[in-house]
Amino acid sequence: MMKTNDVDSWSVGDVRLTSRFLLGTAKYPSPRVLADAIAASGTQIVTVGLKRQLAAGGDNSFVEIIRAAMRTQGAHLLPNTAGCTTAREAVQLAHMARELYGTSWVKLEVIGDDYTLQPDPQELVEAARQLARDGFTVFPYCTEDLVTAKRLLGEMRERLRGVVLIIDAGLGAPSHAAQALEMGFDAVLLNSAVSQSPDPVRMAGAFRGAIEAGRAAHRAGVMARQDFAVATTPVTGNPFLIGNAP
Repeated sequence: MMKTNDVDSWSVGDVRLTSRFLLGTAKYPSPRVLADAIAASGTQIVTVGLKRQLAAGGDNSFVEIIRAAMRTQGAHLLPNTAGCTTAREAVQLAHMARELYGTSWVKLEVIGDDYTLQPDPQELVEAARQLARDGFTVFPYCTEDLVTAKRLLGEMRERLRGVVLIIDAGLGAPSHAAQALEMGFDAVLLNSAVSQSPDPVRMAGAFRGAIEAGRAAHRAGVMARQDFAVATTPVTGNPFLIGNAP
């Protein structure tokens, strides 16, 4: 039985987290909206595209927003290697991020196709192997390809229950996030569904509620799917009516 003070936490390495919402920081209308969305989401992991930040020459206001989230809600920065197409490029960028931001966490993206943004399996595995040797905590971005996933550390939830699995990309509505958590995935990472909403702050709060509801439903145990309706009231024995007494 789950008690009211039962804290449902998960871990990244030796870091304990209670929020299962990882939030991206790209394409918000303004730094103020970004800051308010981060607060509304309750996230403890904020992602940032390294290539974008380096191309912009480093945005002090952006860094201050992240630092404020770190102070107020215990957020951690997760740099990502979006835009990299080779293992060598991704490894170099990860090392730059460690020097720049003082974190060994990295979301590893090595893209093989610019149109679909599908990862390059061979380059991804090679980069993950090298970064792990270099002491990084790697969040590899991959598809549901079980062979690649096995090489990266595991397979999907049904086959590797002990590995942290985060759903990233393709989540357009809070209901999608709730379903992912109901299925037993550990967390979700998203950006555009919040930043491109007409009201990013309210949408961040909506996703937060959906993620918490989905996780609670998973822990409670979702009823098995049924193809036909099943009566919940007795249909045998003496009939009775409910109404006012004459």
